[in-house]
Parts: sequence; structure tokens; C-alpha cells
Amino acid sequence: MTDIRWVDVGAAAELARTPVRTVKVGDRSVALTCVAGRFGAVSARCLHVGGPLGEGRLDGDELVCPWHYWSFDRVTGRSRYGDALAAYTVRVEDGRVLVSAEPASARVVRPHTPHPLARTPEPPRGPIRVLGLSTTAMTAGQPRYSTSEDLLQTALSHAGTRGCETQLQRVRDLQFRECEGFYSKAARACTWPCSITMMDPADQMERIYEGVVHWADVILVATPIRWGSASSLYFKMIERMNCIQNQETTADRYLLRNKVAAFVITGGQDNVQGVAGQMMTFFGELGCQFPQFPFIAHSRGWSAEDMENNTSYVRESTALHDGARALAERCVQMATLFRSQAAPAQPTTRGGRKAHELDTHAQLRPDR
Repeated sequence: MTDIRWVDVGAAAELARTPVRTVKVGDRSVALTCVAGRFGAVSARCLHVGGPLGEGRLDGDELVCPWHYWSFDRVTGRSRYGDALAAYTVRVEDGRVLVSAEPASARVVRPHTPHPLARTPEPPRGPIRVLGLSTTAMTAGQPRYSTSEDLLQTALSHAGTRGCETQLQRVRDLQFRECEGFYSKAARACTWPCSITMMDPADQMERIYEGVVHWADVILVATPIRWGSASSLYFKMIERMNCIQNQETTADRYLLRNKVAAFVITGGQDNVQGVAGQMMTFFGELGCQFPQFPFIAHSRGWSAEDMENNTSYVRESTALHDGARALAERCVQMATLFRSQAAPAQPTTRGGRKAHELDTHAQLRPDR
């Protein structure tokens, strides 16, 4: 048997002061742990997406990744799912910690069924599909009239008369966790599908991801104005959708192609342009395209405190409901035009993003 070659990684007394740290064993990064004077050493790269285990924490004898909380036995490297990190032999000699230069046990990655959202988006067939997202918050079991949702439903109904498939998602009816800031830890820590969705089967944000990425040709988003901004529920939703946009910036992968987005904005306070600008910026960064006049809006201004009159005005306004129908019509026409054109080629370099956007816009030229 070949003799083990050992690498001295430091003084035992010093290393024992920090429960988890990264040490170098040759050109390998190793997560060195110490519990009650007993050292363990495993590969410092998490099997999930390469998170830095040497910056993680201990939960008993489990080493927990700081990115997405995958855990492994700190000595054997095994996970509860049968995967395993490469593990190294450790010994203490003359007050020094020695780690084997080669792993004592190999890395094991078992096959896992991909999450359904991970499939490649396919060009849609059949009728144009229109997804409505209502971001009005409401007390469960206590329905009330919502001006933005009313106009959204009018738009969806019109799309239905044009032969479109329609779907309304009331975001308030979905139970999903807030974005947990994985992107703030590292850009690569924000994954697609969203790590929360993969970790938590009860997280219903999956329904929005499915609709936006895989189902819809047209995305209609409705929000009330709250203190000059879109609703808090809208922001909770789009913070979780950052994982879609982050694929563009970190992987040159475009999950949304030739999708049309438009907006319904209503409220008793002003700042329609500010709310519309934020929404257009975000959905533009996802890769959506906008029809001419991409939003309809209504506000009676800062001083209109008689909200009961605001709701009755919207409910009874022929002009606003006609505007919602016209918005849906513009979106359906644009989506139909996209369907009639060939999809642009997938960019292969980080700098391809602007070129892709120009090519998508170019499809609107009649000579294409």
C-alpha cells in the first residue's frame, strides 16, 4: 500500500480556536473543522453549486453550506441524500495538524431528478397565452373590490374573446417565502430554478415561475399605487424573480424570449409614471418586449381621500375598461407578430445581450 503523504496545515492549538475554516492542501481548498478537539477535513466546495463550505457553520457534526444550507458530515463528507464530499484523513502530531494530500474517500454525486422548472423553455404552440398577475393584497376570506384587478380581468376577458388562453394568478392567494438574498452572498448563489423553490416543495412561487417562463406569451401585471410605489406584494414577487434576470448576467442564458409585458396601475395616490417606469425597467431586464402604450393607469391624485368615489369611478368608467381591452389587444397583436417570426439565435457570449435585444426588436421590421 502506498504511504500516505501528509500536508502540515498549521498549529493544532491555533486551528482549534475556529470551528470552521478553509485551508490549502496542495492546490486543493479543504474545509477544516474542529469539535471538542477532534478535527475533520472535507472538500471546501459544496456539491450543490460550489458554495464555500469553509465559510459555513456547524450544526453538531454537520457542516452547513452558507449559500443554500446543504449539509454534510464534517468528517466523512456524506450527506443524508447519499451524496458525499471528498474527505481527507487528519491527524495531530507534535502539536501540528496534518491532512492527507489525497482524499481518503472520493466525491460522490448521485443522480437527482431535475426540477420541472429546469427544462428548456420551448416555443409555444396553439392559441396566444395571456397571463394576468394581480398584486393587490387582501384579507383572506374578506373579499373587496380592487380597481387594478377589475381592469386586469377586463383585459383578460377581451383576450379570451380573441381566442387566447388566459390565466389569472392572484399573487395574494399564493404562499411563498420572501427572497432570502442569495445573490447578496455571491452572484452564482442565485440559481435557476430558485434555490428556495428547489428546497421547499410547499413554496408556491413555482406557479408564477411556470407561468412567466414556460407558459405565457403575454404577461399583464396589475398593481395599486401604495405611497407612490407598486404594492409590497408586487415587490415581494419580483424580488423572487431576480433569479430569472440573474441567469442573463451570470450565464448568458435567456429564459424569456419574445414575451410581451404590459401593466395596469391604479390608486388613490399619484406617481403613475414612477410606478410604470420601475415596472418597465424590471420586466425589460427580464427580456420582455412592450407594445406601444404599454400601460393603462388611473389616479385621482394626492388629495383625493374619498376612496369610495375612486372605486366607484373605476367600476363605472367606460373609458378605463375600454382602455384595458385596447391594452390587451395591443399585446395580443404583438405576441401574434412574434409567433409569426423565427426565434432569435441564443447568444453565446456575455456581450451578446444587447445584440440579442436589437435582433428581437428588428423582428418588428416588415422586411424581416
